[in-house]
Amino acid sequence: MAVPRSKISRSQRDHRRGHIKIRESALSECTNCHALIRPHRVCPECGFYKGVEVVEVKAS
Repeated sequence: MAVPRSKISRSQRDHRRGHIKIRESALSECTNCHALIRPHRVCPECGFYKGVEVVEVKAS
């Protein structure tokens, strides 16, 4: 069975894990109201998706 010969320091361990991180979420512009929204989702501001009204949004 493989057993490590010595403890790996936090610095060495974290250098190896440099690619593990939370990425910034992608945002795209709504074609109707130009608000920033997550791609491939209905706009929460106006209720449009790909130029078609899908959800009726209440005015507040």
